[in-house]
Amino acid sequence: MPHRVIRLRNGLRLLHIPTASPISHFGILIDAGTRDEPEQHPGLAHFVEHTIFKGTEKRNAYRVINRMESVGGDLNASTSKEETDFYASFLSPDYPRAVELLADIFFHATFPKKELEKEKTVIFEEINYYNDSPSELIFDDFESLVFYQHDMGKNILGTKESVQHIHREDIMDFIGRNYTLENVVLASVGNISTEKLVRLCEKHFGNGRMKEGSRRRQPLGQYCPQSRTVSKNTSQTNVVTGTLAYDIHSPKRIPFMLLNNILGGQGQNTRLNMSVREKKGLAYTVESYFNAFSDCGLFSVYFGCDAHERDHCLDLVHRELEKLKRQQLGSLQLYYAKKQYIGQLALAQESKLNELLAAGHIALFYDEVSTMDEDIRTIENITAEQLCEVANDIFDLPRFTTLIFDSEEE
Repeated sequence: MPHRVIRLRNGLRLLHIPTASPISHFGILIDAGTRDEPEQHPGLAHFVEHTIFKGTEKRNAYRVINRMESVGGDLNASTSKEETDFYASFLSPDYPRAVELLADIFFHATFPKKELEKEKTVIFEEINYYNDSPSELIFDDFESLVFYQHDMGKNILGTKESVQHIHREDIMDFIGRNYTLENVVLASVGNISTEKLVRLCEKHFGNGRMKEGSRRRQPLGQYCPQSRTVSKNTSQTNVVTGTLAYDIHSPKRIPFMLLNNILGGQGQNTRLNMSVREKKGLAYTVESYFNAFSDCGLFSVYFGCDAHERDHCLDLVHRELEKLKRQQLGSLQLYYAKKQYIGQLALAQESKLNELLAAGHIALFYDEVSTMDEDIRTIENITAEQLCEVANDIFDLPRFTTLIFDSEEE
C-alpha cells in the first residue's frame, strides 16, 4: 500500500514512513524556491533558508542550533529552484524535541537585523566559493541559458549586490506569499508510530495559523537553444549540454530516469563513462542528469577534459545519444539495466534522510507516495520500446543548449 498523506486539523499535510532505525528524520518541505522570488531580490529564498535559524520569539540563534546538537542531532536546510527544506536528524527518542523545534522555527522565527547582516557576509563567501569552482558554477550558468529570462534561470545564491539589499520586510513578504497551506508538507521517516507522531504534530503544528490561497508561477515561454563559450583561467575545459525534458507529472518520467541511468548515471559502467573515460581516457568525470520540476524538466550531460579534446568528447556524447534513439536495448541489456537501477534506488534508501526528502517532494504534488515495492514493479514493467520513445523525444540535438568553460591553458 502507498504511504498516505494525513491532514492535521488546520489542514497542514503530514507524511510518515515508519522504520525500525535508531535514527529518525523530520522535516518541513515547502513548494517555494528561487523561481518564486520577486524580480528585484534574486537569492531571497536561499537567504530565508539561512536566516530562519537565527532566532525565534523564545530562542536566540545559539539556542536554536544547540537544541538538537546538544543531544547529538543535526539541523539543516536546503534551497532549490522550486523548494525549500528544513529538517532534523536525531535519535528516535528525541522526536518531541525535533518536532517542537521545527514548529518554533517555522511559526516564530524573528529574523533579527543584526543576524541578517552577519549572515550576508557568510553568503558572500558561499558566492565566492562557487565563483572559484567552475565545475559547480557551470551548472547555474547553463540553467540561465536554458531558462533564458525566466525565473527558473535565476541563480539560487543570487549576487552579492542583490543579497546586500534584502531586508526583513522582504523576507516576511516572501514567507507570507509562499509558505501557505497548499505549499507545505511535514515529512517523517523514523521509529515512531503514526498515531504518536500525529499527536505530536497536532500539538506543535496543528494550532499554527496557515495562510490559504493559491500562487501563480510564471509559465515557461518558448525555449530557444543556445551555444556559448566562455574563457576561464583553468587547466580543464568544462562542458554542459542538454535540453528541456519531462515534468514531475509526466508518465514518461520514470522510463526517462531509467534511460538517464543507463546513459550517464551513478555506475562506472554507464555508456558515457565507458565511451569517454574507460575506452578513450579523455575525461575524469562524465555524467548525465535529469531533474523533473512542476511544469518542466531538464536533462544535461557534463564532462571536464583537456581543451584539445573538447570537440572529440562532445562527438562521443552525441554518438551515445544517437545510439539510444536508434538501437533498442536487447532483453538481457534491459534486464540488467533495470536490476542496476533498482539496486541503486535501494542503496539510496539506506539513507533515510534521502528517503525523507524524496518522498516529501512527491507529497507536495500527490496525496499518496509509492513504496519501494511499487517503484520496483513500475521499473520492471518498462519496455525497450518505451526507452527508445523517450530517447527520441528528448535527445533532439538541434534543440540542445551547450555551455563551455574553455581553458585558457592551450
